[in-house]
Amino acid sequence: MAGRAADSTVLAGARVVLPTGTVENGRVTVESTRISGSAPEDARIVDLTGHWVVPGFVDMHNHGGGGASFTSGTVDEVLHGIRTHREHGTTTLVASTVTGEMDFLARRAGILSELVEQGDLAGIHFEGPFISPCRKGAHSEQLLRHPDPAEVRKLVDAGRGAARMVTLATELPGGLDSVRLLADLGVIAAIGHTDATYEQTVEAIDAGATVATHLFNAMPPLAHREPGPIAALLEDDRITVELINDGTHLHPAILELAYHHKGAGRVALITDAMDAAGFGDGQYQLGPLAVSVTDGVARLVEGGSIAGSTLTLDTAFRRAVTIDRIPVEDVVRSISANPARLLGVDDRVGSLEPGKDADLVVLDEDFVLAGVMRKGEWIIEPKTA
Repeated sequence: MAGRAADSTVLAGARVVLPTGTVENGRVTVESTRISGSAPEDARIVDLTGHWVVPGFVDMHNHGGGGASFTSGTVDEVLHGIRTHREHGTTTLVASTVTGEMDFLARRAGILSELVEQGDLAGIHFEGPFISPCRKGAHSEQLLRHPDPAEVRKLVDAGRGAARMVTLATELPGGLDSVRLLADLGVIAAIGHTDATYEQTVEAIDAGATVATHLFNAMPPLAHREPGPIAALLEDDRITVELINDGTHLHPAILELAYHHKGAGRVALITDAMDAAGFGDGQYQLGPLAVSVTDGVARLVEGGSIAGSTLTLDTAFRRAVTIDRIPVEDVVRSISANPARLLGVDDRVGSLEPGKDADLVVLDEDFVLAGVMRKGEWIIEPKTA
């Protein structure tokens, strides 16, 4: 762990991925906490020849890490989970909850909103309880409920302006009205854990839904006579699709299919991480449900459903480039720029541009994480010759 860089630092010699493309032998100038367009003569030079410099990662769907749960952990535990993901390149993070009692989730939102106000989190994502029992995944069926707009509003209000996204099974009673409510409130309505038909999904998109929660997972598969939600979500340019690129949730061919149909501008790579991310195998709780993690794969003890992931975004980045053969520039859009845009924070983060926060990740030539900077402070300082 390292401290703040000098007031003026130039990261030189790396391949720098900018919104306009990759610059060979590029330079990024950091002035205090921000990226600057020019450097003073006495700026410290950091030679990053042989490395890549990309924007800090933005994770809009994350339940915890480092042994800590964002749904149930103490403030200190949540901060530890945030630090764990920062050490893997995620400099902007949304805390996701799982299904629970409404009063509990409202209280939880109040706690997490304080961390949003402090700048430690970028917002709150409510995944459940407004989801389908047919596609519940690792959510307690006993606690699920229909998306009554009044109850959706209760959770959003409990976040005191920090709610950024709510995942809904929009085909349930109240679903479309809740989508319209969220759109009016400026909160992302995400279609997920759904048993919707193609036609019902189109209705939800027309009502204002803009995100597909972990596309392909926890929804009916694509079929030639009943295309279901996947076809509707892939074909509509108003939808950005979340993808979990851990090698367990999606086959590489499915990842390629999503990129082919959506284009890099409508994909958001997420972790859907739970407590075990960056921590290890063992026994955990995801909300009220027991989870066993073996060889990095999290599954419910009862029933064996996949229960989130142990993924970190540096691994998702490396897999996307080296295994899935997605161009580096497209991966950067998916892991930084697109989620920043969706969250409404792209004026500050998501790309390497003058005036934005000095949030960046240094990768070696094999795309292994070598350094992380957040707001001009080295979380992991790269080793240089």
